[in-house]
Amino acid sequence: MIRAVVTDKMALGHLTIQEVVAPQPKPWEVLVKVKAFSLNRGEGMRRIRKNNIDRDGIFPVLLSIKQKMEKVRQKEVELLDFFPSGAWAEKVAVSAKFIAEIPDRVSYAQAATLPVAGLTALYTLRKAGMLLGKRILITGSTGGVGVFAHQLASLSGAFNVGIARTEEKANTVIETGANEVIVGESITESVEKYGPYHLIIDSLGGDTLPTLLTQLIAGGVIVSVGYTTSPIATFDLSKLAYVGGVNLYGFFLGEEIYRFPPNENLEVLGDLVANGQLEPHIAVEAPWEKIETIAQKLIDRQFSGKAVLLING
Repeated sequence: MIRAVVTDKMALGHLTIQEVVAPQPKPWEVLVKVKAFSLNRGEGMRRIRKNNIDRDGIFPVLLSIKQKMEKVRQKEVELLDFFPSGAWAEKVAVSAKFIAEIPDRVSYAQAATLPVAGLTALYTLRKAGMLLGKRILITGSTGGVGVFAHQLASLSGAFNVGIARTEEKANTVIETGANEVIVGESITESVEKYGPYHLIIDSLGGDTLPTLLTQLIAGGVIVSVGYTTSPIATFDLSKLAYVGGVNLYGFFLGEEIYRFPPNENLEVLGDLVANGQLEPHIAVEAPWEKIETIAQKLIDRQFSGKAVLLING
């Protein structure tokens, strides 16, 4: 038996730690010991809606792991891994195509922020092809994906615009690599100031999404990575008729990783962090025994940035 995070509708944040059956690795998998994982607000919200105990149903998670691997030169190796389900546990069985070695200058906490937020940012930016000189708008600028997306866009030579609710948060967005920041609760009248855009990464959804579609250049793409305001959007097709060949891409990381295996991309992100070119924004770092409290605070938006939980032992 091992300990693992499961959902419990009676627990604060609907997440708690219980004993479960230890994983049994398949022939193509290795058994690893988890040292850290990062929470995402979307995962917490899905647990609340599901309202049942389900270790394997947890959505894509992120973790850094340290394992004595018999198949990798008989030595102890620090690994960075994307695991599709059931990874908030002391041990997991994982496929080698989801694994990358953690560089020496990258901590467990830093590594734990990369497999979901980092890969999402990287994969969404690639939907626009070569980014040098292109204009990009990112709506979730202060979230985990947004922080990475601004930094990666800046490294790629794109002119990237962010969105923040306050001047204080706007300064943080500028520090992550944004060229300009739109400040305020309503962005519908301000986004055209810096557009049109080749790529828009949107996590708001709702009434904002149709407006953003009209701010694309012909052939541009908007990648929907979430819908924090509402999952429902109504489109005025008469307005889209004058934009000319825009694209709406519904992004799901759980599918992307099977189309584009993450091991090489995790290596890219890990090297960028090690070289000081990419900086994870970690707001909370705590023992995993505090997952109930941390998950609820994350859901209630009591902090910006990533929440990393460490497993001792």
